[in-house]
Amino acid sequence: MTHTTQLPRYNRRQLLALAAGAAAAGPLTALAQGQASFATRPVRVVVPFAAGGATDVITRVLGEHMAKRFGQPVVVDNKPGGGGVIAGEAVAKASADGLTALLGTTSSMLTNRYIFKKMPFDPLTDMAPLVRVCLAPIALVVTNDVPAQNMQEFMAWIKANKGKLSYGSYGIGSHGQLACATLSDIAGADMAHVAYRGEAPMVADLLGGQVKIGMGSLLSLKPHIDSGKLRALAVTGPRRVPLLPDTPTFAEAGFKQDALAIVGWLAIAAPKGLPADVARQWASAANQAVASREGMARIIAAGFIPVDDDTPAKFARAWAEEAPIWGRLLQAAGVQPT
Repeated sequence: MTHTTQLPRYNRRQLLALAAGAAAAGPLTALAQGQASFATRPVRVVVPFAAGGATDVITRVLGEHMAKRFGQPVVVDNKPGGGGVIAGEAVAKASADGLTALLGTTSSMLTNRYIFKKMPFDPLTDMAPLVRVCLAPIALVVTNDVPAQNMQEFMAWIKANKGKLSYGSYGIGSHGQLACATLSDIAGADMAHVAYRGEAPMVADLLGGQVKIGMGSLLSLKPHIDSGKLRALAVTGPRRVPLLPDTPTFAEAGFKQDALAIVGWLAIAAPKGLPADVARQWASAANQAVASREGMARIIAAGFIPVDDDTPAKFARAWAEEAPIWGRLLQAAGVQPT
């Protein structure tokens, strides 16, 4: 099943210009004014990562713009650890008044329920999806000594080396594991999975030659793709990524399996029971923040695809449709809840 997401329409030149200008993006003029009725005091956005990472930086940029809409400061509350469970629990158990929200990832909002046996909350029943701010595709890369310039050559190479190759991902149950396991199954390559505790050690081993195949975020991989040490063959998701405009999607390369078509996201969720009008205000504020010059540039520079036209209803449908797909993929890859 192939899933599509309504994305902002930009031509290639516009996207490249935005990416090139990311570092130079300056302050913006104010967004539409008007205090939201629910924001009677500062708004807290919980992030499941430490300060300084891509998600944290994007949250702070968007928060500055959303504060203008809310008429109150937006305070970023970093709660790393527990695979996103700590941050998710803090939001799921908060008051449903709009003053606390989570800006997290697909894992912290959705797939954790399939990875952990016991969780203090269920993302699907204890949280309300508000709006996606960007899609988070990942890229398949190989070291520069691999004799494969495209996906067809890659599949032939791993098939010819059945049982001899391994691939790295940033952890058990990661999208990288699921995608590479799918490719291995298609080719009958019997590749081994090397699970790292994050992307940094995976990239280090790719550069050191300990593994020759890996999948990860564009933010971590692009500097080494640009240097020629790694070669990008394809990216997940429905569209090419602005940061790697010449790299095809898996679908363009002829691979439309769920693990290769589906894509993660960064999104905002709130405690269950949030009033519908408050949810709409959140979505409107987030969309305008993403569409701002700085918001768009920061998101593209991080290797993501901006989404500036989402709604609570659209996000809820995607959440419900994608949850069982991730569950099936994790099960097929042999990931057992722990």
